[in-house]
Amino acid sequence: MADLQQLKQKYAPVLATFQDFAPYGAKLDDVSLDGEQLLLKGEVPSQVVANRVWDAIKQVDPTYSDLKHQVVTNGPQEQSYTIQAGDNLSKVSKLFYGNPNQYPKIAAANNLDNPDKIHPGQVITLPVIG
Repeated sequence: MADLQQLKQKYAPVLATFQDFAPYGAKLDDVSLDGEQLLLKGEVPSQVVANRVWDAIKQVDPTYSDLKHQVVTNGPQEQSYTIQAGDNLSKVSKLFYGNPNQYPKIAAANNLDNPDKIHPGQVITLPVIG
């Protein structure tokens, strides 16, 4: 018999990813057992955030044989983001892609000639990076 608490602990980084993206519209609707598997039901606001959830799942267990997931993307492929005080594109890239070095792709998607010239309140589009 599967142990719900053990599986929650194993997949804690995935649960944390949902929590990290809650301010952007991610939500986890159900975390329970489905037979011998952990069942995760949730929603994410874009394919960009869905990819971060997938990255977290694959880092925990590339086979995810003890996980059943139903994650629905309720929005566009891209993700919008409003620049906050203290942000830079590397920081935004690290949050949404897990890698600060994707900032040139963010700059290109937003036609930013100088990625260092962003300002609080500016809304940018984060592209899906494959």
